[in-house]
Amino acid sequence: MKPSDTTLHKPDWLKMKVPSGKKYISIKKIVAEHKLHTICTSGHCPNMHECWGRGTATLMILGDICTRSCKFCNVKTGHPLPADWDEPQRVAESVKLMGLKHAVLTSVDRDDLPDGGAGIWAMTIRKIKTLSPGTTIEALIPDFDGREELIRQVIDAGPEVISHNLETVRRITPQTRSRARYDRSLKVLKYIADNGITAKSGIMAGLGETPEEVYELMDNLLAAGVSILTIGQYLQPTKKHLQVKEYVSPAQFKEYERVGLQKGFRFVESSPLVRSSYHAEKHVVKSK
Repeated sequence: MKPSDTTLHKPDWLKMKVPSGKKYISIKKIVAEHKLHTICTSGHCPNMHECWGRGTATLMILGDICTRSCKFCNVKTGHPLPADWDEPQRVAESVKLMGLKHAVLTSVDRDDLPDGGAGIWAMTIRKIKTLSPGTTIEALIPDFDGREELIRQVIDAGPEVISHNLETVRRITPQTRSRARYDRSLKVLKYIADNGITAKSGIMAGLGETPEEVYELMDNLLAAGVSILTIGQYLQPTKKHLQVKEYVSPAQFKEYERVGLQKGFRFVESSPLVRSSYHAEKHVVKSK
C-alpha cells in the first residue's frame, strides 16, 4: 500500500504563522473590495502574511478557473468565464492603491482563448507600469503551448522578470502536469532568456524525486538560460490531489541551495515553505 499524505507526520518545520499586521490587513481589504484573485489565497500560500506585510503580492489574472487540471494544484478547474478586458485597469489601480513595491502576476491557463490570454497579460503589465512606474513586476506565465508569438507579447510589455515553473523533475512530469511538457517548458524559458529577460523557474520537492534528478533539472535550466530557481515542499491540498511522498528535510533544501549556486544560478531560494514568488522582490535586485 502506498503511503498517503494523511499517514505521514507533518514535521514542525512546516508549521505556518497566522496572518497579521497592518499592511497585510490593508492588502486583504483591497483584494476583497476590488474582487481580485490572488494565488496567495487560491493556493493557500504559507508565506502570505510575510509577503503582503513586505508590500509584495501575487495577483492572479484571467479569472480563477483553469482549463487544465494538474494533479498538485488547488486552483479550480473547468470552463472559465469570458475574458474581462476591464481587468487590466482594475488590477493596475489596485496595485497603485496597495502601494506595492513589487507585483507578481500569474494566471490560470486559458486554453479556451485564441491567444491563451496573452493580450490581457500584456495589457495588465503595461497598465501597472503606467500607473505605478516605481513598481517592479514579475510575470509568472503559463506555457502558452510553447507559442513564441504569445510569449513575445508578454516580453514586449517589459516585466523585469518572467517566470515559468517546471514544477517537478522530468520523470514525474507526466503524472503531475495535465498538458504541459518538460521539454516544452524548457523551450519557453530559453526563449525568454534569449530575448534578454531574466528567466526564473520553480519546482516542488517531496513528490518522489531523487537529489540526482533535481541536479539534472538544475543543469537543464541553466542550459536554457535560467538564472533564478525556487524549491519548496509540496503540500497536498486535498485527498484528490497527489500524495506527499516525502517531507524533505531543511538540510536537504540547504544542500539544493548550495549545489544550485555552485552550478551557476544567480539566486536559489530553497527551503520547505518557499513558493515561486517568495522573496520575489529580491530576485529583481539579484538579476541586475
